[in-house]
Amino acid sequence: MYLAERGPAAAPASGDVPTSDDVQPGRTDRAAQPGRALRAISGTVFALGTVSFITDISSEMVTAVLPLYLVAGLGLSPLGFGLLDGVYNGVSGLVRLFGGHLADRGRRHKAVAVIGYGLSAVCKPLLLVAGTLPVIGAVLAADRTGKGLRTAPRDAMISLASPPETRGRAFGVHRAMDTGGALLGPLVAFLVLNVAADGYDAVFTVSFCVAVLGVLVLLLFVPGGRAPEAGATEAGATEAGATEEKAPPVTLRSALALLRLPDVRRLTVSATLLGLTTVSDAFVYLMLQHRLGISEHWFPLLPLGTAAAFLLLALPLGVLADKVGRRRVFLGGHLALLLAYGLLLAPLHVGALPFVVLALHGTFYAATDGVLPAAAAGAVPAELRASGLALIGTGQALARFCCSLAFGAAWTAIGDRASLGIAMAGLALCAAWAAYALRGQEAPVSR
Repeated sequence: MYLAERGPAAAPASGDVPTSDDVQPGRTDRAAQPGRALRAISGTVFALGTVSFITDISSEMVTAVLPLYLVAGLGLSPLGFGLLDGVYNGVSGLVRLFGGHLADRGRRHKAVAVIGYGLSAVCKPLLLVAGTLPVIGAVLAADRTGKGLRTAPRDAMISLASPPETRGRAFGVHRAMDTGGALLGPLVAFLVLNVAADGYDAVFTVSFCVAVLGVLVLLLFVPGGRAPEAGATEAGATEAGATEEKAPPVTLRSALALLRLPDVRRLTVSATLLGLTTVSDAFVYLMLQHRLGISEHWFPLLPLGTAAAFLLLALPLGVLADKVGRRRVFLGGHLALLLAYGLLLAPLHVGALPFVVLALHGTFYAATDGVLPAAAAGAVPAELRASGLALIGTGQALARFCCSLAFGAAWTAIGDRASLGIAMAGLALCAAWAAYALRGQEAPVSR
């Protein structure tokens, strides 16, 4: 199993895989003390965070202009955009399970991640020649295939390089660095659109160059290899290495059998139901523009509000999740999203409205995007870590794919406000169910 370097704190041996967010009574988590949160993070996490930082600059440059390019530039209807947006998010979900299984089966998490990042980079210049819906859809599908391949191996590397009691903050650090790129991406796109004569083509070209840089950093600075889980004792590591050849092979059936584990099943069902009622980011930004009359010139800057809140809160909420319980923070993030939807529907016309909505939107991601895999890692055995994370992520991604299609169709048929009202009601019901299903299944990891 992959491990770039040893975690800073001791954890159970790889053969004693902890259940979801296990607690060791009386244990003092020194890493949780003020000023030590970052010291508890493995160098592997920072290296992968750098890769994600660079890659997100590239991908968010495209994401920031894509809605406007498709709807205003190519004249797509909301239904057509919903289809493409669904492809953009759903294909990665379908491929994620395969990527996780491939990484576990070959014990080569880094190699699979490199393939995924490389495929996404190659797709960026293809947008220059994609002018019709089928071609754009194919390019976006290939780009999301790359994302699907890399996500589970990358998250598995983060979890395996981090002891259980610091996984929340480890994912928080990674997501903060990732979001730093998401924050810069729209700014770069905004600047390129304003200085380049050919506008969108220049954005796609610069995005490709940045994506290539991210792949190079991954190849050169992220270690690869096979090793036991972070924090494993030396005896446990030796025993794991001695028995690795005798371990049963990782198969797709063994990965799907993870759903028999109660914690994995509850997390998967909860994430899937909540994903069914989570409106795509692009639709949130389009609704803000539609409601407030924001000019097309400023539209690429809207994701900055979400990214800024995400960046500021990812690490604090990761530390909080380690202390009070990751699933509590995960559900709290969906309450923030409910508030954002409510403000979009409320008859308010104050200038601060977009800032509050985007801040709540970013809070939702800070409380869920890294917290969910941190919670899932404790429920999945180390030898199936990438497969387990992919299984839960696939359910969530496919659900969001269905939501994009349904929301785009509903917007076309009954308008944006009515569609959001239906989504908000569904999200409230699903959040209530998830709170009931996940009750009593978790205790804090650090104290």
